[in-house]
Amino acid sequence: MMSRRDSAEGQPQAEQDEQNEQDEQNELSWTAGPLDSVSVTAATSLALQSARSKSSLSEKSTENEQKYDNVSSHVWSDADYDSMLETIEKVESAGEIPNNRPSWANKTEYLLAQVGFSVGLSTVWRFPYLCFHNGGGSFLIIYVFLMFLVGVPLLLLEMAAGQRMRQGSIGVWKIVSPWLGGVGYTSFLVCFIVGLYYSVLMTWSLFYLTQSLQSPLPWALCPLLENSSQFDPECVRTIPTVYFWYRHVLNASDKVEIGGLPVTHLSVCLFVTWLITCISMIKGLKSSGKMLYVSVFLPYIIFFFLLIRSLMLKGAGFGLKHILSAKVSALYSLQVWRRTGNQLFLSLGSGFGSFTAISSYIPRSNNCVVDAFIVALFNLLTSVTAVVFVFAIMGHYATKNFEKCYFKNAEEVRNLVVAGVLPPEASFPESLYQDISATYSAWVSSLPEDIRNVLLTYLTNCSLNEELKEVMEGPGVALVAFTDIVSVFKRPAFWAIIIFVFLVTLGLSTLMGIVQGIITPLQDSFSSLRKHTKLLTVSICAFMFLSSLVFVGPSGSYYVNLLDDYWASVPLFCVLIMENIAIVWIYGARRFLADIIIIFGRPIPPIYRWLWCYASPFVLVVLFLSTLIHLYLNPISYIAWNSSISNEVDQSYPSWMKILLIVLIVVTILPIPAYFLYTLYTVYFSASKTHSRTTVTFEPEAKGDILGSRPRLHSRQGLKKMSKIDKKLGGNLPAM
Repeated sequence: MMSRRDSAEGQPQAEQDEQNEQDEQNELSWTAGPLDSVSVTAATSLALQSARSKSSLSEKSTENEQKYDNVSSHVWSDADYDSMLETIEKVESAGEIPNNRPSWANKTEYLLAQVGFSVGLSTVWRFPYLCFHNGGGSFLIIYVFLMFLVGVPLLLLEMAAGQRMRQGSIGVWKIVSPWLGGVGYTSFLVCFIVGLYYSVLMTWSLFYLTQSLQSPLPWALCPLLENSSQFDPECVRTIPTVYFWYRHVLNASDKVEIGGLPVTHLSVCLFVTWLITCISMIKGLKSSGKMLYVSVFLPYIIFFFLLIRSLMLKGAGFGLKHILSAKVSALYSLQVWRRTGNQLFLSLGSGFGSFTAISSYIPRSNNCVVDAFIVALFNLLTSVTAVVFVFAIMGHYATKNFEKCYFKNAEEVRNLVVAGVLPPEASFPESLYQDISATYSAWVSSLPEDIRNVLLTYLTNCSLNEELKEVMEGPGVALVAFTDIVSVFKRPAFWAIIIFVFLVTLGLSTLMGIVQGIITPLQDSFSSLRKHTKLLTVSICAFMFLSSLVFVGPSGSYYVNLLDDYWASVPLFCVLIMENIAIVWIYGARRFLADIIIIFGRPIPPIYRWLWCYASPFVLVVLFLSTLIHLYLNPISYIAWNSSISNEVDQSYPSWMKILLIVLIVVTILPIPAYFLYTLYTVYFSASKTHSRTTVTFEPEAKGDILGSRPRLHSRQGLKKMSKIDKKLGGNLPAM
């Protein structure tokens, strides 16, 4: 807190008492100001605002007398935090200050918002692909381990911070530590940029949904050339579903350098995506809370029936074997751990600021410890279920291709026998066609050795494992899997509609959480925006729609790949590390635990303090450094569509794209050091300009006192003045 020393010795005593009283009123009004409005901004520039305020009072007192201000210490003391937060609680509870902050209608809507944001398209889009290519069961083991070692503690940290401070991402970290106020701005930027390209994933699903209304399905067969009876050769060289994805959905260019205007049908679907999101959130929590009942419950109902149907497919068991078969070598691979950690935080949603925003609308007495476990378990169970579902489908698809390979070989044998290249003894028996996958190998082994050796030179090697590996290529395997699987169902159009309704609603709940993570910090920073929620929502959705048009061009999917695979992890890890430092080492881990104890009225497991202080920082730093090393040592590449050969090819990003990536990383991380320097300038340079005289003391943390959770660095103030403030606030405030 700030104190004032009057240097005008000749001033009458009555004027001095009146001036001191005015100073105390100013301090008291700031301390007891509503946290949900402009007081947060005042909190972040404590020294500067107080210095200016007191300078103005000095001019009113006398124009000729020189006044000097004491600037508070550059680290907030426990008394500063306690008086601010506890006074706000008391004043709000007493009804002296109206609390205009909205709240969720009930606990169910709040949990649906948290679960809906956490469980998104990334769960079924990337997770099965990464699981297959990173050790199968080993990937799942590492994912579960990291989930409970760092995922749940960091999730609890964000939810508790938002619930305790009742602020979005920007306001929370300014309150926790003015030095790290830039963390909120970086988190805000990450949430915004991810929202741009995430909406495109939902756009692709929405376009597939519109195409599912046709019969037959447009991706079931290759299209005919215009004014011709021949099939498009680009489609003939591959399979219809892959051709439809690259040519009709994406209209993909051969290289990222080949751009073009936004694709018309994707632009329309992108507009509809943002329109649905805007309508769902137009009335704030009232409308979004009701929409969540549909966008969260419906996907799980559909997912349950899809899972049952997929397990009944032929060959599903073969795909599921790869989940149970863990590669021990993957457990010792740093790259596997890095990819698993990246997927964990991108999928869980920590660091985006949305958990903080959503939790800020729930009463402070809510048990966020249980909520964090519920959200984490839903994310984990959905991810594992998605793996089972996709692997079952891919096992069936690989089995189909495996049998096609055998039939192709059988046809080749028949042609060779007719041509006289092979003797009649090598003819393929008609009885083997009934179960060719089970009898083919036995028939080849039964042939005489000389005939078998000649035969094998003409046949294709059919391997079920290779077929599975081929169909699991590319992170967009989910769409290929879903479009392929409906062809084996009765009434494929019906199942296609069901599947893509599932994907659209799954993406909608996450996109709503992302937008909430953008709206809340803006309304907290500019309280006047709360009166114009509809206008703010429409403006944000319109701006994000226009900004995301770059991702629906011919090379748009390659930009999505650049951001999702190479950019997102770096600023996200940086945010998580800074959040951990702010709570654990600046605010104080024991003090934060004490806050939670005060909220719940009962203690929580002390292991959280160990996880926050040691496990989480260590894991986050290792993941952050390994990601930077990987980006530095390895070329960044993408999967491009080569229309001349109708195949996917691995391409390296050009140099200007690498520069763009670096610039984007720097821009998103820049608010953290920039705000630190701003705070440094505000405190020290403002203090020097006002000739401050501050006595600073350092009191080490008392190990035996859980409430004295942080080293104190604060200014000495008169006991008389402090007692007056405490008396006006209703007595001494309890320490946290």
